[in-house]
Amino acid sequence: MAHDRTAIDTIRGYYYQFDYYILKLLEAAHDSDIVCIEGIEDVDIFTNDETVAIQCKYYSGTEYNHSVLAKPIRLMLKDYADRLKNGEFLVKYAIYGHYSSGQNKLPFPLDIQFFIKNIFTYKENKNTNELHNILELNDENLIGFIQNLMININAPSYEEQEKQIRLKLKQSFSCTVEHEVDYYYNNALCEIKKLSTQKHKNKRNISKKDFISSIDNANDLFNIWYMKKKGLENYCKTIRKRFFTLKNISPYERFFMIECDASISSIELKILLQNISKKWSKLSNRSEDTFCPYIYLHGISNDKLIEIKKQLWSDDFHFSDGYDFKGSDFSVLSICGKATFKNIIKLKIIETIGQVNDILAHLSKTREIYQFYKNELFYKQANHKHIKIPIFEINDINNII
Repeated sequence: MAHDRTAIDTIRGYYYQFDYYILKLLEAAHDSDIVCIEGIEDVDIFTNDETVAIQCKYYSGTEYNHSVLAKPIRLMLKDYADRLKNGEFLVKYAIYGHYSSGQNKLPFPLDIQFFIKNIFTYKENKNTNELHNILELNDENLIGFIQNLMININAPSYEEQEKQIRLKLKQSFSCTVEHEVDYYYNNALCEIKKLSTQKHKNKRNISKKDFISSIDNANDLFNIWYMKKKGLENYCKTIRKRFFTLKNISPYERFFMIECDASISSIELKILLQNISKKWSKLSNRSEDTFCPYIYLHGISNDKLIEIKKQLWSDDFHFSDGYDFKGSDFSVLSICGKATFKNIIKLKIIETIGQVNDILAHLSKTREIYQFYKNELFYKQANHKHIKIPIFEINDINNII
């Protein structure tokens, strides 16, 4: 259990740093201000006037002690000494950290003697070392370093920092409801993911203007990082609220495209199909606007698909698959036929991607595509509303819809 707790804390610390990166971009005073992830330090901020290199740490289960500051500040001092020696431009440094308690141990104002005693002097292999002497820095140099060092050990919690981001997003994009904020937050995480995986430091830079532009796009693509950060239950709730809680369902042609794997049973898939049909069908004899959804199961074997059809038929659950009799060719006209109270067709099952394209081309009513994928997108289509939703397991779809 302790190991699991440590792993969770590590993951939260990872996302805390990325959230801080997002927050600094949103808080930047000028569109031209640039923020870099994993540059000089965890997060670097470049403005016209200065550069600030920031160590960002999240220790929700750790009491503050001077030792937690010592190593990162010594690394900053080394960077400072190298810049002095090489005649490079000097930067400012910052420590930004959240701790469970013990913040009162840090005395303010901090003077040179405090740093020499508690930070710059350390033991290694039973030897006492004085880093300021090793680096040949005099008191004037040290005072210059300290004056350019900012320490904040009262940084907000993981949850409070996320609230700050959501407020900034709401202000930046004039959001009126929370699910709109979810959309921009998701895009922000997606952009950070892309930046953080760049090998070269200059590729991990982005200006406030470019960042805002990159997350202000018109697609409805949720990404796997958003799902992991929110947790499965909250993620499913967010997606359901965003896309699947309509009270009055319009009579559109809806396509549910689902990536399958060998681990999912035919019984589980049958139940999922019935659930989708129940939610997204309307076969009332009092309405002319009757409809039912189309389903495409990507990666499923032909034998398993036949088994699912048999199970549906044995449940007296009527469906259409575009084949009117044994040995017939697939008919777009047949599968696109109207589902009614009389023929009680509750579902339309599509076998191939090619059939999906043929059906979309044939239909004239509004078409919506909902793609659920585990590994990567398997269908790309831009002519109609296309919602792309990552999932951990296929059964998560039941909790979403």
